[in-house]
Amino acid sequence: MKRSSLLRSGAVVSAMTFLSRILGLVRDVVIANILGAQAATDVFLVAQKIPNFLRRLFGEGAFSQAFIPVLSEYQQQRSYEELRHLVSRVAGTLGGVLFIVTVFGVIFSPIIGGLFGFGFVQKGETYKFLLVSDLIKVTFPYIFFISLTAFAGSILNSLGRFAIPAFAPVLLNLCIIFAAIWISPMLSEPVEALAWAIFVAGVLQLLLHLPFLWRLGYLVKPQWGWHDSGVRRILKLMAPAMFGVSVSQVNLLLDTVIASFLVTGSITWLYLSDRMLEFPLGLFGIAIATVILPSLSRAVADKKHEQLSSLLNWALHMVFLIGLPAAVGLFILAEPVMLAVFQHGEYTLNHAYQSSLSLQAYIVGLLSFMFIKVLATGYFSQQDTKTPVKIGIIALVVNMVFNLLLFKPFGHVGLAAATTISATVNAGLLWLGLIKNNTLIMDSRWVWWGVRGFISAGLMVAVILLTIEPIENLRASNLFDRGVELALMIGLGGFVYIVSLFGLGFRLRDIKSHH
Repeated sequence: MKRSSLLRSGAVVSAMTFLSRILGLVRDVVIANILGAQAATDVFLVAQKIPNFLRRLFGEGAFSQAFIPVLSEYQQQRSYEELRHLVSRVAGTLGGVLFIVTVFGVIFSPIIGGLFGFGFVQKGETYKFLLVSDLIKVTFPYIFFISLTAFAGSILNSLGRFAIPAFAPVLLNLCIIFAAIWISPMLSEPVEALAWAIFVAGVLQLLLHLPFLWRLGYLVKPQWGWHDSGVRRILKLMAPAMFGVSVSQVNLLLDTVIASFLVTGSITWLYLSDRMLEFPLGLFGIAIATVILPSLSRAVADKKHEQLSSLLNWALHMVFLIGLPAAVGLFILAEPVMLAVFQHGEYTLNHAYQSSLSLQAYIVGLLSFMFIKVLATGYFSQQDTKTPVKIGIIALVVNMVFNLLLFKPFGHVGLAAATTISATVNAGLLWLGLIKNNTLIMDSRWVWWGVRGFISAGLMVAVILLTIEPIENLRASNLFDRGVELALMIGLGGFVYIVSLFGLGFRLRDIKSHH
């Protein structure tokens, strides 16, 4: 795939992801507005995190990273019948395993609730514990539907059809918004409506993909294929990838367990600041990683090592170019963002302030989180899933050590800072590993990109700090005025950054080609 078509595909994924993230933001605003940072909100966020975590493991994370390189190889080197046979066996095997996991999850929901809400049990908060167990029963089957959705989406992605898989999360957000506004007021326990919305969304997301698979000739009858050679290879790649790609998710879950020991509201503060971090991460980091994996896998299958390094350099440059101003801008605008987006209804000024502190701690690691997404694909495209796992284990240990060191003195902010430190270690080791095995040969333009980026970001910060309203004024002003001020600051900052880049000699052709 040419750079220009990669850019086009990246733009399609980014546009769909942008729509999904905007609706995700609306969803979180609605939840914060209706429920605030109370006990039931904390409990719902724990209950939805568990299937979401498993989704990343089975679904869009580890599974896609293991499946797409094998699928690309079959598309390049095998017959159409062999390809359909692989899809049929993978669908049956994945579906069977997921069904068993889902049944166990529903039956043992009190044990899972006790495990992830350990602090609730320790503090004798029976209401929270019983509610989390009930909600997990409803949210757990989401893992079955969404992982099969990711399977269908991987096939479409490998064929260069990126729009539908990127659009699917929109349905989840629409379901939760609808349930929060119209169904939850009718229930004695409003958060139950949100749990059922997740279940319904899982079904709808899977159904959305089926007509497109049918039209492309990939809607085949699922068959159990545990001993199939292709399935075996995918499972072999997937086992370590399940850990490697999901280290940040494991970190966030561990944060949730420890946060259940902290003051009520901590889980919600962490969740909302993580959501703001996910906005640029999903929009650019994940979008770029998604579109380059099939191209990297093809370069490996065709033994084009120079092209592999060139594609990785291009993706890392793109991430740096976009991630740097996003990180710096969100750091200095953390409280104005939280005030403008979440602070109304049940979500108080103190809630906004507390969540802005954890946002700052998370956002320091934004570039690291984005780099991990791209660097990991450099290993997965070569069907090496073991190295990211070894690195992931190191990062996980780093996260746990810093969690335990920082959560007492700094509360929820300490947990966010530990996640950032862990991500930075993870990205650094992945990067060094790719340089060491000659997959990534750093090109000479990195110095110039770095100098231009940092000078432009520095000018952007100076202009924002000189022109922004004092924070006391923003706290006292209404929602509309906050929104206008934030939009002006983001627009002004973006304008200064882009003009500075061009002033320092950057040109659009620099992102289209690497030769």
